[in-house]
Amino acid sequence: MREFFAYRVQDRSNQFSLILNSRRLFQQFLVDAYTMIESERLNFIRFQQQDLRSDTNENIRKLRYNGQQDLSKVGKRIFLPSSFTGGSRYMMQNYLDAMAICKWYGYPDFFITITCNPKWPEVQRFLKDTNLNPEDRPDILSRIFKIKLDSICKDLKDRDLFGKASTVVYTIEFQKRGLPHAHMCLFMENDYKLPTVDHVDQFISAEIPDLNQDPELYTLVNDHMIHGPCGNARMSSPCMVDRKCSKGFPKKFQDHSTLDSNGFPLYRRRDDGSFVLKNKIQLDNRSVVPYNKKLLKRYQAHINVEWCNQAASIKYLFKYINKGPDRATVAVVPSNNENEQAENDEIKEYYDCRYISACEASWRIFSNEVNYRSPSVMRLPFHLPGQQTVCFGPDEDINQVLNKPSVNSSMFLSWMQRNQDPNDHVARTLTYVQFPRFYVWKLDKRIWVPRIKGKTIGRIHSVSPSTGEAYYLRILLNKVKGPTSFDDIKTVNGRVYDTFRDACYALGLLDDDSEYIEAIKEANISGSAAYIRNLFATMLLSSTLSRPEVVWESTWKYMTDDFLNGLKVSGLPNHRLVLKVGVPVMLLRNIDQRNGLCNGTRLKVTKLYSRVIEAEIISGGNIGSRTFIPRMNLVPSDRKIPFAFQRRQFPITVCFAMTINKSQGQSLSKVGLYLRQPVFTHGQLYVALSRVTRRDGIKLLILDNDGRPTNKTTNVVYKEIFNGL
Repeated sequence: MREFFAYRVQDRSNQFSLILNSRRLFQQFLVDAYTMIESERLNFIRFQQQDLRSDTNENIRKLRYNGQQDLSKVGKRIFLPSSFTGGSRYMMQNYLDAMAICKWYGYPDFFITITCNPKWPEVQRFLKDTNLNPEDRPDILSRIFKIKLDSICKDLKDRDLFGKASTVVYTIEFQKRGLPHAHMCLFMENDYKLPTVDHVDQFISAEIPDLNQDPELYTLVNDHMIHGPCGNARMSSPCMVDRKCSKGFPKKFQDHSTLDSNGFPLYRRRDDGSFVLKNKIQLDNRSVVPYNKKLLKRYQAHINVEWCNQAASIKYLFKYINKGPDRATVAVVPSNNENEQAENDEIKEYYDCRYISACEASWRIFSNEVNYRSPSVMRLPFHLPGQQTVCFGPDEDINQVLNKPSVNSSMFLSWMQRNQDPNDHVARTLTYVQFPRFYVWKLDKRIWVPRIKGKTIGRIHSVSPSTGEAYYLRILLNKVKGPTSFDDIKTVNGRVYDTFRDACYALGLLDDDSEYIEAIKEANISGSAAYIRNLFATMLLSSTLSRPEVVWESTWKYMTDDFLNGLKVSGLPNHRLVLKVGVPVMLLRNIDQRNGLCNGTRLKVTKLYSRVIEAEIISGGNIGSRTFIPRMNLVPSDRKIPFAFQRRQFPITVCFAMTINKSQGQSLSKVGLYLRQPVFTHGQLYVALSRVTRRDGIKLLILDNDGRPTNKTTNVVYKEIFNGL
């Protein structure tokens, strides 16, 4: 059916097509056509549910041994499989494939978003002799976008536009009423990775080019790479959420590219007076979406280029689309039994109230990939002895099922058979996950043969630690090279152990809770920090950890995403202190009140040692005294924090300024008072003004309600306190 509709929507010379010139009716035709194609595939899977079943080889042999020949009630049904494009299992498998690439090649270096441009010259040239608009031909937009996307991949992968790239991964997204766009991760070879943020400017720009020096680039940035106007200039902009731009625009001016506290790049945006006009509003470098000059000039579309060196980018790439399409539906299901549970119909859940755009319909009709990765990833199944999966129909003879070639020649068993070849000296030096890089699986012959060309990455199917022996077998498959049998996998230093778990202990993989540490590290490859925390909590609740503190010390960094280190709590020093000799600091704890070391005391750093700071007191009654400040275990007193933690740090903070409340009890020669909003005149304002001994020692900056400097302030009095008198 798909091939028929793909044939019907082709343009042909000297032949007028009413369908292709029907404007919105053609869009509806594409959506209806793809809906028919998808429904046919889903119906095939649904009708096969009655016939197609699976079970392990061992269970079927037990049935035959017990004299049972009927397979109609044996095994479990197969629901929406991972081979069905767009299903939840399909998305998860592709996500795990991408994480396998990340495991082999490290973190991605560039994250690129490419959006289709309906004003491309190719589109305009195709429609010039018609009365159609670009949105009337979503098939043309999809085909041209696919051509452009393939060309971009070739530029990046083969023509070394950013240097030598090792891997390209992308996914296609279709938003409601939007054009198709691709999210791409680019992995560079080691010699071409950007070592620091100082090298970013030669690849990524976030500035408006000079109109006189490069008018073409200026026009392209104006047309495709300007965000907004939004913010105060246009509060009705779609990006505005809670009166703020959800994309963080406008950014801040910066003379140099740097990294923020979370490790994300802040690109150079100089205040050089450059601007463009959008809706009669001037937008400067703070509103520029980061781009690459060569890509923008060559492809003339919105192409956002970001520098990244962390796994969060590729996790986002596939995880955010796993939520599936948007739906909004309420169903009332009649039932005569109050205790009856609704049947979990995965097929019905997939397409009920699913939104399909005309561009997505045409993209799928042309059989274009939704997920792409180069090199390819080969999924490697494994099983315990006799536990390989066997698929069969309810009417098949049990002897014929057990004699199928696939039963005794699974991919996993054939790998061990290949290792038995005495003339093959390469196979015995490889683990199971390394095998696809040097060998190819021939499905028709069900054998492994040496690879002649191409590159493939192996990924062993993941299993939960709760599966027991299967989990320990997977651990060993990542370590053992060239086994010829299951006993070989369990052999350590010449001894064959009874279980795979015992073999793991013998190899030192499970000593001191090492198995759980390895499980958390393995889960970190594809799981978020929240998932890792839940996994650790499950281990604690199951009482399986012999030394939980050892597991915590070895894995806590995988659970944070800088969750604790990034916390900035009042009264607690930051995780990272940047100090130098001469910098003023303030104590955050009472250390020695008799000698003037109290909460709020200001000091000047005089010497910095590895584990202690020497400082001079510059406020209070002990001015000039020298003291030593050690690191301390500090616990926040803020009860709003929903958990307890402690931070080991010097109990100080850099103090170029302080609040009015912190200044109480201190006498200063000069004070600069910054009042962004009114305060209680007879309390806080009095305290601030009385810190100096001379009138000329104080300077004030007062802002009115519009943020402009003024010479007066309002006394804040809460009249509500008199209501009960």
